[in-house]
Amino acid sequence: MTCRICGGDMQQRVTDLPFKLGDRSIVIVRDLPVTQCSTCEEYVLAHGVMQEVERILSAADERAEIEVVRYAA
Repeated sequence: MTCRICGGDMQQRVTDLPFKLGDRSIVIVRDLPVTQCSTCEEYVLAHGVMQEVERILSAADERAEIEVVRYAA
């Protein structure tokens, strides 16, 4: 698979990603499986992974300024 941004090689890896909820709340999802470009670091989430991220974000406490959640498929 090649990167749609720079044409670089996309590789499977595990990383931590932040997601912003509302104006003041950030959820960091740890150990998230992504396909990431080795050149520009653009990433793609598989459909099933994104569904799980959406579930995690919907359960997050938006009153918290920052929350860290480990991804577990």
